[in-house]
Amino acid sequence: MNKNRSVLFVFLASVCFSTGGLFIKLVPWNALAINGARNLIGAAVIGTFLLAARRRIVFSRRVLVGALSMIGVTTLFALANKLTTAANTIVLQFTAPVFVILFMAVFYRQEPGRVDLAVCFLVLLGVVLFFVDGIRAGNLLGNVLAVLSGICYAGVFMMNTGENADAISSCFLGQLAAGLAMAPLCLREMDFSAPVMASVIALGVVQVGGAYILFSIGIRDTPAVTASLITGMEPILNPLLVAAFYGERITTLSVIGCVIVVCSILAYNVWLAKKKRNLPEEQAGTGEAGNRQGENTDGLIQL
Repeated sequence: MNKNRSVLFVFLASVCFSTGGLFIKLVPWNALAINGARNLIGAAVIGTFLLAARRRIVFSRRVLVGALSMIGVTTLFALANKLTTAANTIVLQFTAPVFVILFMAVFYRQEPGRVDLAVCFLVLLGVVLFFVDGIRAGNLLGNVLAVLSGICYAGVFMMNTGENADAISSCFLGQLAAGLAMAPLCLREMDFSAPVMASVIALGVVQVGGAYILFSIGIRDTPAVTASLITGMEPILNPLLVAAFYGERITTLSVIGCVIVVCSILAYNVWLAKKKRNLPEEQAGTGEAGNRQGENTDGLIQL
C-alpha cells in the first residue's frame, strides 16, 4: 500500500473513532447496554477481518491483561458519555500518555525526563479545570469515570507493546468478552426504533470494528509524526459532531482545559515520534519514560 493511501486510511479511522460520543448520546439506552451491543457487533466485524486475513488470535498473559484493560476503557467511556459532556469524556480519556509515564516510573523504575514532567504538569492543570467545571455543572462523576477510562487506556497501550503482545487480539478478546457480558442488558430496553438501531449498528460497525481495521491497515505505512497529528483529530472532532447534531455545548472553562490537554498531548506525541525517528535503530526503545510509549504504533487503540 502506498503512503498516501495509508495516510487516508488513518484519517478515515480517526473520523470513524470520533463518532462515538455522538452515537452514544443518540441512543436512549443504559450505558452498559450500549457498550455491550457496540462491542458485540465490533467483535463480529473484527473477527470477520481476522478470518479473511487468516490472522490467528494470540493468547498470552500480556494479551489477556490488555483485553481486560480494553473492557475497562470501553465500559468507562460509555458510562462517562452519559454522565458528562462528550468533550470532557474524550479529552480526559486522552490523558492516557501521562498515566503511561507514571506507570513506567512506578512499575519499571524508569525515571521520567524533563519533557515528561512538563507534560504531566500541563495535563494535570487541564484536568483540574475540567474538575472545577464538573463540580459547578454537576458532572463530577462523569469526569472521574473519564479519567479512569484514561488510566485503563494507558494499560491497554502498555500491554499492546513488548514481547508476546498482539494489539488486535487484545482488542478482539476484550470486545467479545464485554459484548457477551453486557449485550443481554439490551433486552431490558424499550426503544428499538429505526434511528436508535441505526446508531447502535453504526457504533459497532463504524466506530469500533471498521475504524480499528482501517487504523491497523493504514498505520503500517504511515509515518509516526503524521499518525500522531491525525489521531489528534479525535478529541476535537468528537465534541464538534456532538455539538452540531446533538446540540451539546461545553463551558469556557472546559474549552480552556481541552486546549491545554489536547495541545500538550499532541505536541508530546509528535516529539516522541521525532525522537524515535532520529535515534539509531538499536536505541529506539530507550530514553525517557514516554519514549517507550512509541515502540509499537499499531498498539494504539482508539475509542
